[in-house]
Amino acid sequence: MPNEFILTDALRNALDKQVEAHKYGHGHALVLAGGHGKGGAARLAARAALRVGAGLVTLLAPKTAISENAAHLNAIMLECLPDAYSLRGMLEDPRITALCLGPGLGIARAEAMVPAALRGERPTVLDADAISAFMPDPERLFALLHKDVVMTPHRGEFARLFPDLETALTAGELTFAEATDQAASRAHCTVLLKGPETAIATTAGDVAVHLSRGERAAPWLATAGSGDVLAGIICGLLARGFAPFDATCTGAWLHVEAARSFGPGLIAEDLPDELPKVLRALLS
Repeated sequence: MPNEFILTDALRNALDKQVEAHKYGHGHALVLAGGHGKGGAARLAARAALRVGAGLVTLLAPKTAISENAAHLNAIMLECLPDAYSLRGMLEDPRITALCLGPGLGIARAEAMVPAALRGERPTVLDADAISAFMPDPERLFALLHKDVVMTPHRGEFARLFPDLETALTAGELTFAEATDQAASRAHCTVLLKGPETAIATTAGDVAVHLSRGERAAPWLATAGSGDVLAGIICGLLARGFAPFDATCTGAWLHVEAARSFGPGLIAEDLPDELPKVLRALLS
């Protein structure tokens, strides 16, 4: 994993480069939401994407969930997304620079939306339901993926996508880094395997391990919704123009750093609002 100095330098450059740019110069991220009563996870991801510096973030929800999401959103824009055909039309806008699918999306909606999203070949984060929707046939998902996709499974999802790699990992025959490297090669995208030992790998053979132990332990991240925030952070960095490996490594570091900054009592809603403090410290 790149050390803090390298990460600090990369983030400082990203924060300083576009001082004169308008909002579209910092990217436009789309976060897809699920149905009525299921929008919380997508809202967490959207808020994280906006806090990490995406110029615009739009939450796309079905008609039945528009009023619910409108009651919670201000700076994040909201649009109705009825079907996958409509998503394909939206992606004709070249100003859309990244997508996040999965948090609270729902299995049926994910199964329809993921192929449409990937057809647009934008940098895309796939998490949660966007992964689970393809569990019966992982090869169907792998056939859709491209090099600008970041997939963020936890161990359970990883086991269902890559059962042989999970078996070898559990038996100690593969390290976290080795298992994730093989998964990235098989899936043709960047893979982040979540845990206290988070491994990140790309199809090009780049591999990093981010340990959240010892001095960098953040046990407070074991709370509902924290993974949704991580997906949003990575999406926001992709929207800003970070390469998938850099966005994923930097996102994992920021995620832990925000948790360490907040400390005990953390809930997922606290993480996006802690990011400005972390980013200010990098510029000081």
